[in-house]
Amino acid sequence: MAQTGEGLPEEVLALIFRHLPLRDRAAAARVCRAWAAAATCSTVWHDTKISCECELEGMLPPYLSACLDHVHNVRLEFEPSREASRRAAIELLMVLAGRALGLRGLCLECRGEKPLFDAGRDVLEAVHAVCGAARELRHLDLRRLPFTLDDALVLQAARGCPELHSLFLDNSTLVGSVGPGSVLELLEACPRLRALGLHLASLSHAILEALAAPDRAPFALLALRCACPEDARASPLSNEAWAALHRRHPGLAVELELEPALPFESVTRVLQPAIPVVALRLNLSGDTVGPVRFAAHHYASTLCVLEVRAAASAELNAALKELAARCAALREVHCFCVVSHSVLDAFRAHCPRLRTYTLKLTREPHPWRPTLVA
Repeated sequence: MAQTGEGLPEEVLALIFRHLPLRDRAAAARVCRAWAAAATCSTVWHDTKISCECELEGMLPPYLSACLDHVHNVRLEFEPSREASRRAAIELLMVLAGRALGLRGLCLECRGEKPLFDAGRDVLEAVHAVCGAARELRHLDLRRLPFTLDDALVLQAARGCPELHSLFLDNSTLVGSVGPGSVLELLEACPRLRALGLHLASLSHAILEALAAPDRAPFALLALRCACPEDARASPLSNEAWAALHRRHPGLAVELELEPALPFESVTRVLQPAIPVVALRLNLSGDTVGPVRFAAHHYASTLCVLEVRAAASAELNAALKELAARCAALREVHCFCVVSHSVLDAFRAHCPRLRTYTLKLTREPHPWRPTLVA
């Protein structure tokens, strides 16, 4: 009787193996020579997700080390509060830094709680090392890294990764330490950059002008997070500057995330009519009705995703119904408070592109699950 998998072409085996976790890939490579060849080919490793919580446990297996040359895009998950997981992530990053010629994308995702008073210096030093070595790096995503990112990291990326296409620094830290000056240097050093995630305090009029320069490559996405005290104190950006940027890049999409640290007067400065907002996430400690109405009047042609975390009220219900009537392009709406049945009816009636929503009519145990539209 033929064994399972015998006779399958290497290309088919590779397509199967690329969906396996690391331990199973290693096991497959030990079955026979044909499987070993398929399990170590570049197709399997081009896009690789590695979990340091359950797969590496503080050491870099020889099998993984031998295949790193084939890795182009890495999604690395680890838990900073667990020493073994953290050590494995740092070791892997340092190995990548030493053989990073083929690395094109790096995304770091932290799981669990960050230890108190943990600046993450060891992790950030490893990220620095990768940025200094990966000359062909196109995509760097640090949104799920819970440590304070600073100018030194941005400048290292600017000097070491001239081919960057996207860089996301809009993480959940409570302190913003990336200044507009380092972002300007990044834009100058990385002319192909087309997607950028920042805290509001890292943005300035000079940056908007640099992005709107005639010789700038098409710019597609600007993700802005307003969550720390520095964001609340950031200088306002004029509507004229946003309008000029949108004229220069008609396809530009802006994602805005407003957190409780932002007082009401700062919210009114951030929200400008000319911003092409495609995603708006409101988690404010003060008035939420005003921003929802503002979005209904000024972002009707662009808004695709709305997320609201607020207390239920008749005023909020009325604002949501107005937004539903105006924003026909909405694909997602998530309200983490109880809404009236008329709100649900409004979104169903006026938003034909709606694909998923969280609109609860009664209180339910958390987490609230979204509803998929058939």
